[in-house]
Amino acid sequence: MATTIERAAPAAPVVTVPDSFNIADYLVDRHAREGRGGRTAILCGDESVTYAELADRSNRLANGLRALGVRREERVLLLLLDTPAFAYSFFGAQKIGAVPIPTNTLLKSQDYRYMLNDSRATIAVVSGALLPQLTAITRDELPYLKHLIVDGAAASADQIGLERLLSASPRLEVEQTSKDDAAFWLYSSGTTGFPKGAIHLHHDIVHTVACYAQGVLGITAADRTFSVAKLFFAYGLGNALTFPLAVGATTILWPGPPTPPNVYAQIERFKPTLFFS
Repeated sequence: MATTIERAAPAAPVVTVPDSFNIADYLVDRHAREGRGGRTAILCGDESVTYAELADRSNRLANGLRALGVRREERVLLLLLDTPAFAYSFFGAQKIGAVPIPTNTLLKSQDYRYMLNDSRATIAVVSGALLPQLTAITRDELPYLKHLIVDGAAASADQIGLERLLSASPRLEVEQTSKDDAAFWLYSSGTTGFPKGAIHLHHDIVHTVACYAQGVLGITAADRTFSVAKLFFAYGLGNALTFPLAVGATTILWPGPPTPPNVYAQIERFKPTLFFS
């Protein structure tokens, strides 16, 4: 039976972000440098990923993207379920100064066509289960897209398996982005017209962590977070990725539909201390 524990929220810490700042280094690599590489960063089903492993794999993704010609400030669209591959791709793009765009996994092909063209994304990374939504769009309709990367078996010669990128070198010098550079985009729901890409900066995440995750929730490295809202939502991205990783805590990811039985099963199995719904 679930237990609710009330905790007193501490005052939000005062945060100063240096001018040269990369959020992926802050959320991931910093922990490995400071001796916390062995701590668990992600739990997803039977898979467990430490901070050191997350740093290694996101470095490999970064080098793989760079080998495909991705440059600083170019957009990388992510159509990924809530799995460790999302984190590898999200942070891998940021580490080379590129801009990931987490995308709603429940949309239609025409929505993805619009977002790919509006953002001018040169790369799309997609879960195998969601691949048909992108392959339904002809490449002639996507003038900016250069490569389609599939988390799973690539279905055709013009697709690249994510494993190929994960086989790249783990040695990487993280791009020295500015704190005011774009860190990621999130598209609005488009209820009043076409969806709009909202730009989030590298320093924004530090302040949301300090003001809300630490200042209100009192999150610490001892916590385990689990969010019903998926990572493509701003709410889910904070709850299930940036908040826990900022403090060296553990996030619980669930790629399936967040039905009550599924959610309760994850709670029973992993026993989160912070649950977001």
